[in-house]
Amino acid sequence: MAFAPSDEPVALKILVAGGFGVGKTTLVGAISEIRPLRTEEVLSDRSVGVDDVGGVETKTTTTVAMDFGRITIREGLVVYLFGTPGQERFWFMWDELSYGALGAVVIADTRRLTDCFPSIDYFEQRGTPFIVAVNCFDGAERYEPDDVRIALDLDPEVPVLLCDVRRRASAKVVLVTLVEHALKTLTASQR
Repeated sequence: MAFAPSDEPVALKILVAGGFGVGKTTLVGAISEIRPLRTEEVLSDRSVGVDDVGGVETKTTTTVAMDFGRITIREGLVVYLFGTPGQERFWFMWDELSYGALGAVVIADTRRLTDCFPSIDYFEQRGTPFIVAVNCFDGAERYEPDDVRIALDLDPEVPVLLCDVRRRASAKVVLVTLVEHALKTLTASQR
């Protein structure tokens, strides 16, 4: 399915969600054509006992509002990326960030797979099309997408793919997969 040329500019909004430290900021930074807006703050003593850094012990910063990036597909067609904060104390922002979104990428880390359940639940409850992108961290055990689907109890039509969010080409595949899935989902719902 292709977008028809138009004189009116078209903007697509995509959310990048997932648990703490899964690579949301990294994905936005890897693919954005502009220097991303980041609201990173240094982890402080106040986050001890609040933020679970298990599996990401070297993480020193956290997103406290959102990440923002932009991709121009062609003249008149722009994709805006909004990375959500991963910690529960910032979830109050999700309703505002998700308003008008075409869909969402839920980034999963197999070392802490349960951390993506809140994101999946959020998008399922709102009927927002989403995909799961498993970020293949160095040194982490690799699992097949179907094994991750089973572990997350996802519907068969929800795409699950492996990726490396540090790589622009990998981030591009993730976003194309989401847009294709969202278009299929929206087309099916209009029948």
